[in-house]
Amino acid sequence: MVLAVLVGAGAGVGSIVFRWCIQTFTRIFSGRADYAAAPGSGNPHVPWLGPFFVLVVPVVGGLLYGPLVNRFAKEARGHGVPEVMLAVAQRGGRISPKVAVVKTLASALTIGSGGSVGREGPIVQIGSALGSTLGRLSRLTEDRMKLLVACGAAGGIAATFNAPLAGVIFAMELILAAFSIEAFGATVLASVTASVIGRAAFGDVAFLSLPDFHVQHLAQYGLFAVLGVVAGAVGVGFSRVLYAIEDACDWAWRGPEWLRPAVGGLALGLVLLALPEMYGVGYPVLEGATEGKYAIGFLLILLVGKMIATSLTIGIGGSGGVFAPSLFIGAMLGAAFGAGAHDLLPGTAGSVGAYALVGMGAVFAGASRAPITAVVILFELTGEYSIILPLMLAIVLATVTSHTLTRDTIYTLKLRRRGIDLEGPAPGAAIGAEQVASVMEPLPASVSGTLTLAEAADLLSRSEHGALPVHDPSRAYLGIVTARAVTEALADQPDSVPSVAGDLAEMPPRVTTDEQLAHALHSLLSVSGTGLPVVHTETGQPVGWLSHQGALRALHAPTESRTGELLPS
Repeated sequence: MVLAVLVGAGAGVGSIVFRWCIQTFTRIFSGRADYAAAPGSGNPHVPWLGPFFVLVVPVVGGLLYGPLVNRFAKEARGHGVPEVMLAVAQRGGRISPKVAVVKTLASALTIGSGGSVGREGPIVQIGSALGSTLGRLSRLTEDRMKLLVACGAAGGIAATFNAPLAGVIFAMELILAAFSIEAFGATVLASVTASVIGRAAFGDVAFLSLPDFHVQHLAQYGLFAVLGVVAGAVGVGFSRVLYAIEDACDWAWRGPEWLRPAVGGLALGLVLLALPEMYGVGYPVLEGATEGKYAIGFLLILLVGKMIATSLTIGIGGSGGVFAPSLFIGAMLGAAFGAGAHDLLPGTAGSVGAYALVGMGAVFAGASRAPITAVVILFELTGEYSIILPLMLAIVLATVTSHTLTRDTIYTLKLRRRGIDLEGPAPGAAIGAEQVASVMEPLPASVSGTLTLAEAADLLSRSEHGALPVHDPSRAYLGIVTARAVTEALADQPDSVPSVAGDLAEMPPRVTTDEQLAHALHSLLSVSGTGLPVVHTETGQPVGWLSHQGALRALHAPTESRTGELLPS
């Protein structure tokens, strides 16, 4: 608890320093607090350049942060969240302390010099690096160090966006990818501490100032549902464009990596000259879209422009997040959709701003596949509770659409492109690459679903597995019955106890013979027994049993290859 509070305090102070650096560099490079609020204007520091100064500042910024990142912390390049997810999933929560300093300076220089990226990725990586460093200094166990990394992420989000609850949910849904009482308590402590510090510095106001929105007609729910599906597809499209442009930059660049941001800054400068609204994070433009200030055509131009500008910023080696760009893209999509709906159904569609707000959450959900975070963070960023129902509807549909279209999120795709599967075996791991068929044990004798609980209890008490397969009278597989389930049933009131074992049968997570052991271990950890049935890939019938002991035998199986293929005996 004490360490969680300390990490939250560090993340809160880090967010203050980070935002001050962004504001300082933005004023130095553009002469304004936020150039996106006055797009196309000149820089008062160099008035003779007029609006053409945007051709120069990305190059100067790249000359500053390019060598910094290349020399001291290469992992500070890009949007940051995937690196934190990887550190928690496969590196025991270990993040270099240098990342906090380098990420602060590199991201502030990137955004200040026109990079069209967000602040959430950097502050997550900064806070997580602080948590990891404190965990190492305190000599914590690996599980506790991972928890402190999540506390740093929660504190960073909470202080930067004045969103304490969203910080907690973000850390648990995306960083830890698990929910527990201990994790919730620790991240809440860090988030509250960071929020108190952030509010003392920035005030207790919603991050975005938007007008009140209300659902005025039931038919609008149908429109919001359509918007959710479209936004899910756009979120997936954003991730594809991001990595396609990054691939193009990798293919085109043949020089030293430290010089890449400066040379690439020329291309970014051309984008900013053509569309100066892309300068920096772009919250003033986002707010303008929610207020209905732009025509449909211009909204679509801004949408495509943001995809290109953000992708180019990261592709040339810039440092910054993709959360704010996804909100921006969602606002443009939602506002354009709302304006079109208003033209077609003027008496039904309602306010354009409501669609912009819903689009923000839906595109982020489609890109990140984090629906709970999307709902909570949109509520806290805007203070808008009046359209929570359409927001939830659209976000869920966007998530389902994203899941249908692609296996990966905008965060995990970056890792998979580098050959890293967060659910797969860690590089160099002693076990995990094998196929389940190579380590499974013989299937225990299944029990009939018609057995009484007393008879099932007798069999389970003599079994070493703590769970047994169950079949019906026709020998069809029904699932498994666990010792825990039978014990709990027998401890209940007699009139509420199921009569036969089949009533307690539950279908466990599906583990197939050709599945990688590392993936199957995730399923094994989620069940209450000591093992799981392994089913045939095609027939779905149980053919073996997987246990932790069986997985460990992979270390001593000389006839099995590490690729999961059986070698000749």
